[in-house]
Amino acid sequence: MTSFHVVAGIAVLVANAAAAGWGAVAWLRNIPSVWFWYLLRVAQAAVVVQVIGGLLLLARGETAPDGLHIAYGVAPLVISLFSEGLRLGAAQRELEGVEDVDSLERPEQVAIARRVALAEMGVMTVGTRRILSPALRAYQTAGS
Repeated sequence: MTSFHVVAGIAVLVANAAAAGWGAVAWLRNIPSVWFWYLLRVAQAAVVVQVIGGLLLLARGETAPDGLHIAYGVAPLVISLFSEGLRLGAAQRELEGVEDVDSLERPEQVAIARRVALAEMGVMTVGTRRILSPALRAYQTAGS
């Protein structure tokens, strides 16, 4: 199980780095990306698998990590959940002042949808980037 936990930890780092990189490039180019969302969900799934695996190891008593490793290991899940909340706020900010999206002309609807997608993508890109620091520290403190 410990080797699985290490592989899952590396998957968290790789998946979040890929999502952060892809999202940053797409956001800077002002191009909403469907692939970003696929990468993001893979990265989030890797975080969940990693945390569950770590908690199972802890419950079984197979490892005795220090509290710092546990904090760094759980932080990516907290950051991911927090980012999802911020994503909702970003979408709501883009929709402020719009009473009925359905009543708008098609080009206006598309423009709003694009702004919402880019705002959400920006928030989640920052979230994936932010996950990398504690995930890397968790990996570094695994032997402690």
